[in-house]
Amino acid sequence: MNRPVDSKITSTDRQRSPLWSQAILNVIRRWIMQGVLFNAFALSSFSQSKLLIPMDLTQTNHLKSYGIAFWVLEHGGEVDWLLNYRGGSFLTDFNERVARECRIRGVSFEMLGAVEATNLYAEVQRDDNNMDVVRLEKAPKIAVYVPPNFKPWDDAVTLALEYAEIPYTKIWDEEVLSGKLVEYDWLHLHHEDFTGQYGKFYSNYRYAQWYIEQQLLYEKEAARLGFKKVSELKKTVARSIRDYIGGGGFMFAMCSATDSYDIALAAENVDICDVMFDGDPPDTDAQKKLDFSQTLAFENFTLDMNPLRYEYSDIDIPTSDPPPQRDPNTDYFTLFEFSAKYDPVPTMLTQNHVAIVKGFMGQTTAFRKSLLKRTVATLAQREGTEEIRYIHGNFGRGTFTWYGGHDPEDYQHAVGDPPTDLNLHKNSPGYRLILNNVLFPAAKKKQQKT
Repeated sequence: MNRPVDSKITSTDRQRSPLWSQAILNVIRRWIMQGVLFNAFALSSFSQSKLLIPMDLTQTNHLKSYGIAFWVLEHGGEVDWLLNYRGGSFLTDFNERVARECRIRGVSFEMLGAVEATNLYAEVQRDDNNMDVVRLEKAPKIAVYVPPNFKPWDDAVTLALEYAEIPYTKIWDEEVLSGKLVEYDWLHLHHEDFTGQYGKFYSNYRYAQWYIEQQLLYEKEAARLGFKKVSELKKTVARSIRDYIGGGGFMFAMCSATDSYDIALAAENVDICDVMFDGDPPDTDAQKKLDFSQTLAFENFTLDMNPLRYEYSDIDIPTSDPPPQRDPNTDYFTLFEFSAKYDPVPTMLTQNHVAIVKGFMGQTTAFRKSLLKRTVATLAQREGTEEIRYIHGNFGRGTFTWYGGHDPEDYQHAVGDPPTDLNLHKNSPGYRLILNNVLFPAAKKKQQKT
């Protein structure tokens, strides 16, 4: 029998009402998340609180902040990268697990209510602010190209990845040639010599045990993979990596893995290696036979064919042999500023809490401006010089980003030097540029403003 409309609510109804109310709220929340409902009332009433990881000078550990963002993505969450807002801050849904992870890793954060978060989004997306929001959706799969005898402290990128607790997989020549690169979103090139000249360390280290062992290892690997020369193996690897980029991959390289890579591409059909490197003399007309149409970033460069000089070409500036005499206290480079709304990619790659970054050396310290292809974007430069420190470009459906120098917190790193302790440099602006690249592939593509 139907109950009269004016009858009293029973105790059973009282118990049932909160359950029905909660069920209705859950449905509404789900509709909001799916985009079925979205208005000011829904946003203010049902939106979740947010956790803000500031990346300005208030941040206690910039480098591990990237690890937190990656961790959220790994666990199925999403992160909004607030470009140019407080040094490129991260914003995600608040929950106690994320907050606890921040506390464990020493990363400072702020909790924002729904209204505060709404106001923040409005501020960042205002037309008169050089800011924008980029949604990070999926943790990229990371590969680092390194030989089997690799040590993590040999390379600033792996130091950064391990310190930030970002997982990566080590691969080498066999994995590249067998097509395994397509399994990864992001590839980092170790300080590899793609020309097959063993880093041009011959003059100073040819009797060193590590050099002898390295040459034997490389020669054995080349023979196992069906190549007569290491240089021919490395050229084939370089072409395979270029194909990976063209198919949509993201490639990041530092120091000598940059210019030696392009040299290997340009020298595809010419022998540039002297007898101590591959058993026969180089082509005397090697310079004339370089094909700059095959390279990614550089053109019209001149090879350094002297096997006793620690230098590949005139791309590197200042020259590594002899090493430059500079005062580390006055050596800085400047990050370029881009429009966050119209040029989000270079903006992402240059996010930092400072605009001027401390310089550092490497076998390839910087790139000579006059040798850059016009299609390559300059991200950072030593002011008043031809020294370009940081570049970015597109190839096919993918991109490459190259960063000069060896270790942002070791001004003039030498063979055998102890590893950098990033616990002492947890707010390093130079290392931040590396980690910007790690998160870049996670960004959701958005329609560019016109």
